[in-house]
Amino acid sequence: MKKPLVERERFCSFCVNAANEIDYKSIQQLQRFISNYSKILPRKRTGACAKHQRKLAKAIKRARFMGLVAFTNR
Repeated sequence: MKKPLVERERFCSFCVNAANEIDYKSIQQLQRFISNYSKILPRKRTGACAKHQRKLAKAIKRARFMGLVAFTNR
């Protein structure tokens, strides 16, 4: 008999820390939200709210364009 899945409540780490801006230059922070294949992780995995997920995606894309984060894992 399978146990029912219990979803734990997630809180947006940016809302909890009262972060106004997500800086594209802080690579250590952005790496937490990128998969091994250099894809942006979805909200379900990151726990970010919709507003901060959009800002996060924009910051990651900007960092990729500037050459701070790789487009692929190669």
